[in-house]
Amino acid sequence: MEIERRWLVEGWPDLTPHSLLEMEQGYFLTNPAIRIRRESLQGGDTAYVLCFKGGAGLAREEIEVTVDQDRYQRLKTMLGKPMIQKEQRRYPLPGGLTLEVNAVDPDLETGFFYAEVEFPTEDAALAWAPPEELTAYLSREVTGQPGESMAAYWARTRL
Repeated sequence: MEIERRWLVEGWPDLTPHSLLEMEQGYFLTNPAIRIRRESLQGGDTAYVLCFKGGAGLAREEIEVTVDQDRYQRLKTMLGKPMIQKEQRRYPLPGGLTLEVNAVDPDLETGFFYAEVEFPTEDAALAWAPPEELTAYLSREVTGQPGESMAAYWARTRL
């Protein structure tokens, strides 16, 4: 189960990230979402993931399966569409949480930024308020709003 809140944001926050990832992802289906993604941690490993997501809103079922690079490349070829390009910066938050900020397709006119925070429970997600220095930055919450998922973005820009 994935429990997360999501915001549309402008640019990167004025914080120091603890990690940086370069990603690409593409979708076989958008509802339920079936996607592949390559995640390359700067100065670290690269992961290849096949992901299934069902539902919408604050809490969604999510199943991730690691695949090897060869299988990922074969699946990517089957998509036949350009992958979504993402840069993700992760920032530590109080309480052991992490703010993940993503620049999506930064070289395209359709590009945008969004942020998300994952939580251990729905109650924790609903009770959480951003730290004071992030209140203005995280002012446009889109959690559960139709059309604001990455799968919806794929459908708008790739299909």
